[in-house]
Amino acid sequence: MRRAPTQKRSRERVQNILKVACELIALQGSDGMKMGELAEKAGVSIGSLYQYFPDKAAIIHALADRYNDESRHCIEEALSAVTSAHNLIAAFDQLIDTYFELFLAEPVICDIWTGTQADKTLRDMELEVSRENGAFLARTIARLRNEQTADPSISARCLLIMSMGEATMRLAISVPVEEGREIVGSYKRMTRREITEMLDAS
Repeated sequence: MRRAPTQKRSRERVQNILKVACELIALQGSDGMKMGELAEKAGVSIGSLYQYFPDKAAIIHALADRYNDESRHCIEEALSAVTSAHNLIAAFDQLIDTYFELFLAEPVICDIWTGTQADKTLRDMELEVSRENGAFLARTIARLRNEQTADPSISARCLLIMSMGEATMRLAISVPVEEGREIVGSYKRMTRREITEMLDAS
């Protein structure tokens, strides 16, 4: 964002802009969204819109950042309560299913992440989120192994799991739904084996 809102009214205006942006992207995709149309439907002047978002890419990045925050919260909430290897695998399976259904239900997420490879900022954001989520998974595994810190090899494997998860979702939503479910199922089976192996190495 060009200018971070500090007052309540400004924050509400930005949230409304992002809400309307989601609605427009859901209808016509991010490529079809025009800044002038967004300003009009959000009830702000084009000058006010540009005060917060210098271009369309800034809006896409803000939406991606919001979804990344939701993803981190979801993963931390699911894994914090894990107390056994069996629970970890079951919780991770459920996270994968939830994530896939979210992608299917939210055209805005699909639109954002299908364009990730063409946008360096989005790629960097995705890598950062994968690192954070991978580190949280690694800490969970270390906790179940009664270790104070995660082994570097475990951390690298957990980063791979999370990064592959993002790539899997992009592929799964780009094919027919039933084929997508098969792809997600294969990822879940690979992930179960990997997590089980890391836990059994303790």
